[in-house]
Amino acid sequence: MKKFVIPALAAVALLGACSENAQKQTEQAADAVAADTAATTRNATADVGAATDRALNSAERAVDNAGAKIDRAADKTGAALDNAADDAAAAGDRAADATGRALENTGKRIRD
Repeated sequence: MKKFVIPALAAVALLGACSENAQKQTEQAADAVAADTAATTRNATADVGAATDRALNSAERAVDNAGAKIDRAADKTGAALDNAADDAAAAGDRAADATGRALENTGKRIRD
């Protein structure tokens, strides 16, 4: 009977050691998974932050460019309105001069 008890105890001790080893390996694997998950989360957060910054910078540049185009268009419109007003004033002056000459000529003809 002693022949069977000693190998059985050795087997139980071996299983206990294997179980301890398996627990350590499982713990190490769990730690590795947790570290990988944390690193992946940090990288994803950094990537999202960088993408958000790029998008906001792009939107800001687009708004700035649109503002500059609006300013240029307003300047051109203002210049065109100034030119049109000058042209209208000049045309009004020419029309008034022509009307004045026509009235003078008419007056001369009436007197003659």
